[in-house]
Amino acid sequence: MAAFQYTALDQSGKRRKGILEADSVRQIRQLLRDQGLVPLGVDVASERRRPGSDGKSLFSLPGRRLSGLDRVLFTRQLATLVAAGLPVEEALQAVAQQSEKQHIAALIMGIRSKVLEGHSMASSLGDYPGSFSEMFRSTVAAGEQSGHLDRVLDNLADYTERQFEARRNVEMALLYPVLLTLLAFGLVAALMIYVVPDMVGMLQNMNQELPLATSVLIGISDAARGYWWLFLAIVAGMVAGVRWLLMQPAIRLRWDRQKLALPFLRRISRSSNAARYANTLSILTSSGVPLVEAMNIASDVVSNTWLRRRLADATQRVSEGSSLRAALESVGSFPAMLLHMVASGEASGELDSMLDKVAAYQQAEVERIVTTLVRLFEPMMLVVMGGLVMFIVMAILLPILNMNQLV
Repeated sequence: MAAFQYTALDQSGKRRKGILEADSVRQIRQLLRDQGLVPLGVDVASERRRPGSDGKSLFSLPGRRLSGLDRVLFTRQLATLVAAGLPVEEALQAVAQQSEKQHIAALIMGIRSKVLEGHSMASSLGDYPGSFSEMFRSTVAAGEQSGHLDRVLDNLADYTERQFEARRNVEMALLYPVLLTLLAFGLVAALMIYVVPDMVGMLQNMNQELPLATSVLIGISDAARGYWWLFLAIVAGMVAGVRWLLMQPAIRLRWDRQKLALPFLRRISRSSNAARYANTLSILTSSGVPLVEAMNIASDVVSNTWLRRRLADATQRVSEGSSLRAALESVGSFPAMLLHMVASGEASGELDSMLDKVAAYQQAEVERIVTTLVRLFEPMMLVVMGGLVMFIVMAILLPILNMNQLV
């Protein structure tokens, strides 16, 4: 039995959407007709449209996956219900019923259908790789194998909440400067296109030689009015070109390696990747996943491809009998704090706890660096915008002042 999303018309002609469980699309259509509904589209509850599906509703569009906040709520609710003693399938059904978003409820019911068919929850989550990472699925699998799914889900809920909070803090720190930059350039563009031309027309009627600043301003204004579409096309082309270049494996590898050496990007890249790696390794090892397997999975959450390649070598060293501290030290791109905490955890037998602490420290370090850069950016942006406005004002006033001197 699988979960299906449907779109149908009732007797009054209103469009209705919902979720039903059945063995096939044909059975869903018959169930809808039995309820007096006219089916318009039926689709398997999935992140992507399955082959053979005839659904044409909104739910059949690709990319319907859990956001960061939705994943946090799903994990916390499921952990609470499983800890209360509910079977997994009943807990999933309860979480689906509590969801206010139709596509999320459909996704959860799809997972429940797989569980009812006899699949493990971890393998059921595997049908939704865009919503549940390999780390998430491996942690759930470890909980199912150990018989402590409730405790593992609780740890996983704490982990997803920390990850979401850390990401949101960085995004909120960047929100103000991004808005300030867009607003500033928008105002300057409006001045150059709508205000400056009127002032320039008056200055040109004075029949006198214009200062260099005024001539430059006139040229920029004419270019902005006549070729604004070309500027936008150039910017869009540059963005698309950079993205295409970074998609090339060799170029991406070279750039990621360079990021670990550049003065400003080095600390952010090292600390953020160290926080991700340590946090993931902590939740996996505390859930009972073997260290080598946990290292393989944790390497996938690292965004830097060069660092990921070095971590693959470190994993191989651990599998050959090396200590985790020595293996990570050979990577050469992790902060000293992480190496010392790992060594302490190996010596005391509390590796997962030490990894959790160093992950929190490294994430706080990333947020501190980003906040400092943002605070430095704000006055710099004000200075730049003040300079641009001063240039525009002076370019307009200079001819007027020169005319007054002639009088």
